[in-house]
Amino acid sequence: QVQLVESGGGLVQAGGSLRLSCAASGRTFSSYHMSWFRQAPGKEREFVASITTSGGSTYYAESVKGRFTISRDNAKNAVYLQMNILKSDDTAVYYCAAGRGILAGTKRPDLWNYWGQGTQVTVSS
Repeated sequence: QVQLVESGGGLVQAGGSLRLSCAASGRTFSSYHMSWFRQAPGKEREFVASITTSGGSTYYAESVKGRFTISRDNAKNAVYLQMNILKSDDTAVYYCAAGRGILAGTKRPDLWNYWGQGTQVTVSS
């Protein structure tokens, strides 16, 4: 069992930056791939980025490549999403998720095992 709590969301102007954090409970954090998804009003939840258990490989949605960076600190049971050059299209609730027994780059939200409650990111234009 893994419990996830996101933080760091807020209101930012277009072109600005935010850093999201996801704190995980449990002693098995390092055995889970971690990811970030987002969901805008009226839209389906979509993949943003993911990272392997060791942090050695990362995966990104095309829409955020070059602007967002996912990282993790297994000693702190935490995963991060650095978001730069934010656009109004990035406005959404952002969720972190943990998965085991799946490919780290899996974009299907139903295949990830555990989810946080989400944090709102609003980008004003």
